[in-house]
Amino acid sequence: MSQLLLDITPVRQPTLDNFVAGRNPELLSALRHALAGGNGERCFYVWGEAGSGKSHLLQACVQAALEAQLGAIYARGSAPQIAAPVVAVDDVECFDDAAQIELFNLYNRMRDSGGMLLVSGSESPLHLKLRDDLRTRLGWGLVYQIHRLSDEEKARALMQHARARGLVLPPEITQYLLRHGRRDLPSLMAALDALDEHSLRLHRAPSVPLLKEVLQQELKL
Repeated sequence: MSQLLLDITPVRQPTLDNFVAGRNPELLSALRHALAGGNGERCFYVWGEAGSGKSHLLQACVQAALEAQLGAIYARGSAPQIAAPVVAVDDVECFDDAAQIELFNLYNRMRDSGGMLLVSGSESPLHLKLRDDLRTRLGWGLVYQIHRLSDEEKARALMQHARARGLVLPPEITQYLLRHGRRDLPSLMAALDALDEHSLRLHRAPSVPLLKEVLQQELKL
């Protein structure tokens, strides 16, 4: 058997088009409206558990802004020192005191300038362990909880992703991947991509045994 050399970390460029909305269509619509320059609130706080798609959405909004020839910044772990028409700040719950002050000041600048600010965290503003004035600011704008996809929604997304790659995917592969793979959709899709590449390398049809080899190799990386 040929050596299995796979990197199944997520590699897809996050976009609004490849974000699987599931129970979050209102949030996706609001982000598109704000990016198009529509009237209304332009400061967003999105929250949810790990793997719910927060980072995907923030990076997708920055990508959409750049494609529209707008200045855009994505930051994680700290707030950028400069503003831009679109700024996305990820994982606010990890901010130390200095970073919280920077984000507080950035929020005020963005609101005054009419820019679009997106901030993500693991909890609702009410439960964030941050400065009171910053928690208040984050609650002023539009606040959305991102709901994780159900297994049924993930299965549909995986089938769509497979069809886009021209991959014939037996249902048992999707079922096995959902039971034994990582729970977040980007990792599941990356495992599917790795299965496709592995099956092509070996000139064998995708199957559960080949998927097991892919997942076992992932554990060794």
